[in-house]
Amino acid sequence: MEFIDWRRSPEKIKITSEEEKAKENKYHGRAFRTYVDERIREAEARGDFENLAGAGKPLSLEDDHEAGEKALGYHLLKSNGYIPFEIELLKEVRVERARVDAKLKQVLHQRKALLNRRVPPFASEKRAFNASVKKAAQEYEKALRDLNRKILTVNLSTPLTMHQPLLQVEKLLQEFQEACPPFPL
Repeated sequence: MEFIDWRRSPEKIKITSEEEKAKENKYHGRAFRTYVDERIREAEARGDFENLAGAGKPLSLEDDHEAGEKALGYHLLKSNGYIPFEIELLKEVRVERARVDAKLKQVLHQRKALLNRRVPPFASEKRAFNASVKKAAQEYEKALRDLNRKILTVNLSTPLTMHQPLLQVEKLLQEFQEACPPFPL
């Protein structure tokens, strides 16, 4: 037996019960996905999705493969303007390594330019170049050791999946000296 509120007029009782029955029958026997899709379309038609943050802009799908299982947490921190110390340190290491490598390429290019000239380099040019190579090698070694300190700090403060291999300073320094030997005087 159905409850009828006798305080209402008979027309309202009839309309209310018909509306409720229509709503019940509207989704009865339909798949949940269909119901959800229809509700989304109704909300779009009403304009509920307009003026949302980022509407009309592409999604920012960044790859945080270094973060491992902490990626979601790091994403939340980053979207609120905070970058964890270890992520910032890894970025610093990459930027510094690129800067040091660019400086070495410049020295190698200078050697190649001196060798490819029509006129062989003068003794003063050779001395100046040898001094710049020696200075570049010292700066390279110091920079690599500083990078190793930063990498070690990252490795001590992060999970194993984020660990970075230490740079082999002696090997890299030897490769540079072999690629850019000093001129004989």
